[in-house]
Parts: sequence; structure tokens; C-alpha cells
Amino acid sequence: MKISAGLAVGALALAACSGGGASGGSDGGDGGQEVTFWGNWTGEQATQIETQVEAFNASQDDYVVTYQPQEEVEAKLLTAIAGGGVPDVVLWDRFQTSVYASKGALMSLEDLIAEDSVDTSVFYEAALNELTYDGTVYGLPLTVDNRSLFYNADLLAEVGVEPPTNWDELADAAEALTVRDGGALVRSGFALSDVGLFSMWLGQAGGQMVSDDGQAAFNTPEGLAVLEEWDDLMNTRGVYDLGFAEGTDGFAEGTVAMAYNGPWTLATYDAIEDLNYGIVAAPAGPDGDQASGLGGFGMIIPEGAPNAEGAWEFITWWTTQPENGVAFAELSGNMPANLEAAEDPFFTENEAYSALLETMAFATARPTIPGYSDAEGQGLIPELQRFMAGEISAQEALDNAEESFNRILAENA
Repeated sequence: MKISAGLAVGALALAACSGGGASGGSDGGDGGQEVTFWGNWTGEQATQIETQVEAFNASQDDYVVTYQPQEEVEAKLLTAIAGGGVPDVVLWDRFQTSVYASKGALMSLEDLIAEDSVDTSVFYEAALNELTYDGTVYGLPLTVDNRSLFYNADLLAEVGVEPPTNWDELADAAEALTVRDGGALVRSGFALSDVGLFSMWLGQAGGQMVSDDGQAAFNTPEGLAVLEEWDDLMNTRGVYDLGFAEGTDGFAEGTVAMAYNGPWTLATYDAIEDLNYGIVAAPAGPDGDQASGLGGFGMIIPEGAPNAEGAWEFITWWTTQPENGVAFAELSGNMPANLEAAEDPFFTENEAYSALLETMAFATARPTIPGYSDAEGQGLIPELQRFMAGEISAQEALDNAEESFNRILAENA
């Protein structure tokens, strides 16, 4: 049976939110004070946001929110803070919170949370932690997402395997699903194309990316186990070749049988008439450890916002009232960061969302220490790519990455 997500799903990014105590703002033209809202969502996603904004504007008479899409919103925010034209609220990459809070670009929400007695325990803890820097909350979470295992139900039935629940089952199923013709890969049993998921695999192996003292912690037996598993899948079992289905969605086209993916793909896959797919929680590692990466959006009030009071009203309306989180899910397919909203039947009675919610129970956000994103992107991932290309050994990749990773973290300390 085909899983239906019900409604359109936009591609997800990460986001955060922060607030300050300044009030004011110009008249919005309809009798309410103007609230300027920035974000990097465009096209259909912008339409989804604008519909939600219209619902807020209709719900009260004090403020009129206007959404203004921006490219490179973080960089433009710093420019605006330095030169004027600061927005009141920003749809924010949660992962950037530590970087921009340390630059003084985000206002603390602590006083506003206390004044309005906002219960922050209503949010996924990992999402809220990602919006916290040096013990201070700078944002409220809006949406969440994770990587779960998508599988082609018809192909699994064809070879007689069940959806995998651990690494061993994943490897065996992927091998059974793989098809080659004269050595050429025709169908990949499992897409092993994203080395950026290393942190998720590492958690499944029982390891962690960063130690308590802020140093690389992946050059360990657990980290080596991940790369050995990848090597077994690609080079011993032959379930994937580098570059296979590159530039296309192999899962959608039926040339990839299983892949890690997230809720942003549901609408696309539901629209494909002959794609009968299912989703299960991310498989556990050798010792039963479960892990997945948590992402999503939040909302912040930048330093110097002319109408922080209106921004805060908008933020709390959207994030703390479960019915508004559900309404946005019905518009966009995005999973709410509000726990009560996530328990709505819209999610719990839908097979696709049920599996994603199961993974949410153990999904974690990336570390929030300054420089982590650069350390991962510039220090770790290039070495993993070299390993996958057969240029260096697994141990060499981890040794090289550890040195670069720690150097980049030190430069950002």
C-alpha cells in the first residue's frame, strides 16, 4: 500500500530563534505595528510561510507581519546589524546559533520566556539545546526533521527480505537487492552517497563526534567500525558505486532500493504513481545503539530589532500553540518541534510520520560549539571522501580528519 504524507513537503533546513526586550515598530498599514520577517525559503515554501503569516495577522489586531525572502540570510543579518535595516524576526538555521550568538547578533530570550512563563519543555529537548549558547536560550524551535530509512516495498517483497532494523540486516538486504549486469551496477541496494551522515553512523556504533572538553572524539574503534562497514557495503558486497545515480533521485526512479532520507521528500514520492515505499526507524548499530541526526527550523529576534515585542508575539503564537504547528504541517508537511503538536493524529495516524517520529525518539542535533560546522565540513568530510574513493585507508582518514578538525575548532575558540 502506498504511504501518503497527505500534503506538500518542502525541503528542510535547520533554524533557530531569539528575542529581545525592545518594542516599537511602524504602523503596518492595517492598524497594527509592522513586523518584518526574514527567511531563506522561496517559491512554494515561501507561499506556505505567507499563508501561515496571514493566519497570524488575522488572529489579532496589534501586529502585521510581512515575510521577506532573503538569500544568505545570516550574512545579510550581520550586514543589517552593522548598517541598519535589521528585521524583527528571522527563520533561522538552528545550527548557526552558537556562531552568531557569540558575535552578539542574537538577543537573549531569557527575560521574555520568564515574563510570559513559557514552558520550554514543550519542545524537543535536542532542538531547544541547539538554540542555546553558553547557558542562554536564543530561540524557540519551530520544526524538526531526521534521517530515517526509506525502502522500496515492492523490491523488498520481490527478493523476500524484511525492512532492516540493524546493520547486519541492512547489509544483507542491500546485497540481496543489488542488481549488476556484467559488473555494471544497475540497481543499488542501498545508497551510500552521503559521507556527511558519518556522525549518525558513529552514534549507531556507540561513538560520539566531540569529547566533553571540545576535541574530536571520532578517531576511535567506533569511528573505524563505521568506515569498515562502509567499505564492506561498497567494496565487498558491492551494493553501491561512487557516483551511481548522481544528479538524479535514484530512489524515486527505482534504481536505488533503500536510502536514508527525511520528511522533505514525502510529497515528491507520494506523487509518483508506481512508487510503493515504506519507512522504518534508522537501523541500530552492532551493539543495539540507535542514532540519527536531528535538524529543522527555529525563529530568532536579532539584536537591534525595532519591534521585538511584535516578533515575540508572532514567535510564541506559532511555536507554543500546538494547533498552529499542526496547521503549518498541513500546509507544508514539516514536522513541528512542539511535542504536543507532534502527537496530533495528523502525524500519529500516518505511517510515514509514525516511522519518522519513532526515529525522533533518539535523534540528536550536532554539537553547538563554535567552529563545529567548519570543522566537520572542511576537516572531516574531505578525508571521508578520499577514503571512499580508495585514496587513503580508513585509519589515515580518521587521523587526518582529527588533526584538521581540532585545528579548526581551536581557531574558532
